[in-house]
Amino acid sequence: MSLSQRQTVIETVSLTKTFKDFWGRNKVRAVCDLNLQIHKGEVFGLLGPNGSGKTTTIKILLGLLYPTSGRARIFEKSPTNVEVKSRIGYLPEETRLYQFLDSLETLDFYGRIFNLEKSERDKRTEALVDMVGLGPAASRPVGQYSKGMARRIGLAQSLINDPDLLILDEPTSGLDPIGTRQIKDLLIELKKRGKTILLSSHLLADVEDVCDRVAIMYGGKLLCCGPIEELLAQQDMTQILTENLQADQLSKLGQYLEHELGCKVISVGSPRDRLERFFLRMVQQAQSQMGTSGALAGGKVSEFLRGSGEADTGKALLQKLMAEEELSPESRQVAQDISKPQPQTVQRDVLEQLVTEQKAEPELPQSPLPDPTRREPLKQEQIDRNLLDGLTKHDRPNGSGG
Repeated sequence: MSLSQRQTVIETVSLTKTFKDFWGRNKVRAVCDLNLQIHKGEVFGLLGPNGSGKTTTIKILLGLLYPTSGRARIFEKSPTNVEVKSRIGYLPEETRLYQFLDSLETLDFYGRIFNLEKSERDKRTEALVDMVGLGPAASRPVGQYSKGMARRIGLAQSLINDPDLLILDEPTSGLDPIGTRQIKDLLIELKKRGKTILLSSHLLADVEDVCDRVAIMYGGKLLCCGPIEELLAQQDMTQILTENLQADQLSKLGQYLEHELGCKVISVGSPRDRLERFFLRMVQQAQSQMGTSGALAGGKVSEFLRGSGEADTGKALLQKLMAEEELSPESRQVAQDISKPQPQTVQRDVLEQLVTEQKAEPELPQSPLPDPTRREPLKQEQIDRNLLDGLTKHDRPNGSGG
């Protein structure tokens, strides 16, 4: 299906945003005549240097800013429409969550905002915490999380409502290579499930791995937009990838290309592996030999994000994940840990037991308290002293010091 035949999720027409100063004079034109179309099931990258208008564009799409001119449409409606907002998941550039809530309580809080039933909140909360690899740290307050762990729970928060449109601003900022690879795999899986994703990032390697199309902005204007393979292809060069050749074979091939075909050989050598893949292989080998107190690789994509419509409970989902053969030993251990009672539940049971024991203890004899409604008779000297004080106050001239 061509892009013109697919449903348009985001559309901007001559979108312009100008910020004014105190006197109402034009100060900064952040976005200038921007025309974009993002289609359903597409991962779209919004690129540009700092101050190019990316964040302003995202805020307009979220209904947080109003355009000076032009228009923006989300699902063919205004970004300020409440129904539209309920279908959007948003991860801001800076993760700002309630510091004293743990990850489970945080996701439950945002689930309440979307009016999810308790059983559905519990299922999604457990599944998302496992998916982002924070199962062992689920009972820790979010304020104690590292930046990378906070980004993980922020991503889980953006998925709690099973959004149709996911807007991510620097989603891999602060993440280690394992978390970065996991986020990219998650975005690819969500794309397969029909989700639409708008990704803004300065890490171009991440954008290259997951995006179908990209747009590059500069000075608020759109420089180029198109499929990433077409934009990156070097049309004036051809790359040939073969198995390892001996020196004499390379010499013959080079002579054939130059003398017979008239092609100049620019370079010959062995292809390099990507540092990300090499790093992940090293970490996987280390995980089989030692443990870690940091974040894990995480589990698979949460069941409710796959569009299956099944209402499995959290435990049933974990059992299903553990039953699959391709689940890694680390993820299996995470699933086992989550299936056990959470630490805060155990602490609550202990607290209730202590309170019950305290109530059962015999009360110590106490001296009787005086009855506030009962007035004791005043002694004669107290009456005389009170009368003398009253007479002294009445006789004292105004403004006297005593």
